Amino acid sequence: MNLEEFNTVLLKEKERLERELGSFATRDPKMRGDWDARFPSSAPSAASSSHASLEEQADLREEFETEIAQEHSLESRLAEVNRAIDRIAKNDFGRCKACGVPIPLERLRANPAAEYDIAHQPKE
Repeated sequence: MNLEEFNTVLLKEKERLERELGSFATRDPKMRGDWDARFPSSAPSAASSSHASLEEQADLREEFETEIAQEHSLESRLAEVNRAIDRIAKNDFGRCKACGVPIPLERLRANPAAEYDIAHQPKE
C-alpha cells in the first residue's frame, strides 16, 4: 500500500465515522472535533400512568448514556484518523511518534491511523 492508498482508506473511514456520529449527535460549533449526543426524543405514550412515564424516562436516559459512550469512542477514533491524514499531508506518516522508527506495514494495514509501533503503543 502506498501513501495515496492509505489516504483513501483514512478518508473513507473519516466519512463513515462522521456519518455514524451524525446519526445521533451534532457537531459542537464552539469546539473543533467535538460532537454532542442528542437526547433521544420520546414518542407519546399510550399509557398515562406515572409508572409507565417513569419507566419511559429511565429508558430514554439509558439510551442517552449509551449514545454518549458511543460518541466518545467514535470521536476518539475520528481524532486518530484526522491526525493520520495530517501526517500524510506533512509527509510524516508511518513513523513511530516515540522512537521515529518506521511502523511495520502489516500494522499500518491493520490500523492506518497507528501512531506508534507495538513496542511503544501506550497502554489504555
